[in-house]
Amino acid sequence: MAPAGTDGSITVTQTRSAISTKPKHRGTLRALGLHGIGTSNVLPDRPEIRGMIARVPHLVTVVESATAKSTKETR
Repeated sequence: MAPAGTDGSITVTQTRSAISTKPKHRGTLRALGLHGIGTSNVLPDRPEIRGMIARVPHLVTVVESATAKSTKETR
């Protein structure tokens, strides 16, 4: 069971290229399910996901939502 306040979803969209970034940053984007500029993924709002987003905030945008329609979306 998720703690109160963390049962929502977030949509993460890659906005910048992973070219010329550190290998760990590229790996984090892959772990988030992002494969190129413009791709999006709906993920649960959990601390481990937030930690991955905190590693690459300059490459992604985050939109918080209470419910998600799909688990993965691409351009």
